Amino acid sequence: MRISLNIKYLFSFVVFGLCCFLCISTVTSRLMMENAVTTKAAAFYQEGLCLSDQYVVNYFEKQENRKNLSAIQTHLASLDVYLNARIWLISRDGELVLSSGNDPVHQMIPSFNSVLPGGRYYMTGDFFGMFSEETLSVLIPVSHNYHVRGYIAIHTPMSVIVQDKEGYLFSFYITMILLLLLAFFFAVSLWLITCLPIRRIRKTAGEYALGNYSTPIHLNREDELGFLADTMDFMAEALKDYDEDQRKLISNISHDFRSPLTSIKGYIEAIQDGTIPSNMQDKYLNIVLRETERLTKLTSGLLTLNSMDPKQHRLCRTRFDINTAIKNTAATFEGTCTSRRISIELLFTDRESYVLADMGKIQQVLYNLIDNAIKFSPPDSVITVETTLKYEKLFVSVRDTGVGIPKDSLKKIWERFYKSDASRGKDKKGTGLGLAIVKEIIQLHDENINVISTEGVGTEFIFSLSLAETEPGRIQPEQNE
Repeated sequence: MRISLNIKYLFSFVVFGLCCFLCISTVTSRLMMENAVTTKAAAFYQEGLCLSDQYVVNYFEKQENRKNLSAIQTHLASLDVYLNARIWLISRDGELVLSSGNDPVHQMIPSFNSVLPGGRYYMTGDFFGMFSEETLSVLIPVSHNYHVRGYIAIHTPMSVIVQDKEGYLFSFYITMILLLLLAFFFAVSLWLITCLPIRRIRKTAGEYALGNYSTPIHLNREDELGFLADTMDFMAEALKDYDEDQRKLISNISHDFRSPLTSIKGYIEAIQDGTIPSNMQDKYLNIVLRETERLTKLTSGLLTLNSMDPKQHRLCRTRFDINTAIKNTAATFEGTCTSRRISIELLFTDRESYVLADMGKIQQVLYNLIDNAIKFSPPDSVITVETTLKYEKLFVSVRDTGVGIPKDSLKKIWERFYKSDASRGKDKKGTGLGLAIVKEIIQLHDENINVISTEGVGTEFIFSLSLAETEPGRIQPEQNE
């Protein structure tokens, strides 16, 4: 069962409120009661000490003072009203000798013990059976010359202390309710700030999962949620472009496969039903063979591109002479160049130039670039392959004097299956994958490739390679400025 954040927030708030009230009604109430008793007892004890020093000690010390109780009685009555407590004078043997109220005097307190439980100066209970309700009693010894002459006992019902505690506790409850209300408003604000944007992000993410990338989030916030929304918007645009590229890729593959397959099917059916006479069958079988070779080349190119995953593909980097690789690659086009009266000129910056790269992949780059230059070069023209040292890099240039590339097509030539109008008009065998493969290979090497082209003048492709370490005993050639 999936529980939303809204329910979790509400549940957490309710649990927090219940825990607060439970804590106040139990722990806090008990602590407040103990504190109220201790505070009241301490106040009574201080008043008892003052009373002892000013009045009571003389009463116990001099016999004549015992006969004149009016002054003490008046003071005790006043103090009774002030403290809201009953005040007793008790002799050492437990006789009640004076009371601020109407209690009968000269009675003995049964089982009187000046040593209270726990060694404290106060106790709660019935004070040796003298009260019918629970009472807080504070016992203050009256001393003279280090001898105890009697005691002052101050009593107040526990109900009075409970009422005071309840008043404080009520104020605490009111404060807690106000704090919970503030917490509620804070939780609502937090929900508006976090949950609503998260809900919006989740809803939009669901649309993205269904392939609908046209609904941007656009939170316009400078925090983590805003960053997340912007990232998801960027992801949506990337997925949209990826889907469009995939659809374009499938469309191009379908087109480039359909044309030769249609030709192959038509010619074979024509041969079978006798539409094409036997003396012409060799001609059309050669056409079928060329179309088959085109399909094979197209399939090979697709497999090559799909294998070039930067996360999975591993290059076999070795140290080799790039000049030798260029010579060997150019030699494979000798027949084609001869038939079209095209020459290839090689210009090397040094007799040997060693680079660190995947030799097989770099030879494929050279092959595709030279092949592309031959396709668009007119007869009796020259294709130049040149190497240059600069910025601790080796740059390889393949330059032709062909038809050139239109300015609006320069950024598109690296796309899979892209063919310019000139290419479609002159080269029916092209797959539109050659330059895409070149781009992928160079990027796998963490290098760069650029193109410079002018219509009617020619095109130049330039890519960089990392130099290999110089062998011991070999002097590195100076770099061109």
